[in-house]
Amino acid sequence: MTIQLTGYSISAYCLALLQVLKELGLSYEFIQPNNFEDIKTPEYLATKHPFGKIPSLNDDGFQIYETRAIAHYLVKKYQGTKSSTVLIPSDVQKAALVEQFISVEISYYTQPLGKLVGQLVFAKRRGNEPDLKIVNEAREELEKVLDVYEKLLEGKDYLTGEFSLADLLHIPLTNYAIKAGEKDLWDKRPNVSRWWKNISERESWKNVLNEYTLA
Repeated sequence: MTIQLTGYSISAYCLALLQVLKELGLSYEFIQPNNFEDIKTPEYLATKHPFGKIPSLNDDGFQIYETRAIAHYLVKKYQGTKSSTVLIPSDVQKAALVEQFISVEISYYTQPLGKLVGQLVFAKRRGNEPDLKIVNEAREELEKVLDVYEKLLEGKDYLTGEFSLADLLHIPLTNYAIKAGEKDLWDKRPNVSRWWKNISERESWKNVLNEYTLA
């Protein structure tokens, strides 16, 4: 049975999982519900995601939801098969550092970035004007976070030194922010700029951009 990922290609969370699947060299089917009402039906809530969200994944009858849980599952089950990328090293200490930076991404990076993208990309998509107060506050918070990243990336091409799941999870939302005109936030920090160039030029990400429609 093919791996089935349910979600929308405009979702940064789904985009991250599509890239994980490609990095692991896996075949999959990407199912995009017709509309947002479809993910609120009793059947969807009972079989896909009880909170009516995306993404969700089915692997030969095993059902799992939540982006990072899905990513960890895929890595643990399929990493090392075929020509897959090592997204979480087997070495305990190296793996711990990957988890550390995944936590950093969730706690410090994605929160202000999500607010920024929510206004500059998705509010506009809904036909609303961005709330400039939220935009400015998010940008200010993100500046502080990126200042720390600039130090963390000193002498490194990737967060842990080698490309990992931690780097990958940063890509979709960052891509949205940069396409929305916020590129200078990354460009004016040499280490951050080098890191972004490295992770955004992954062949897997280029393939995602070529195959799917983003917001």
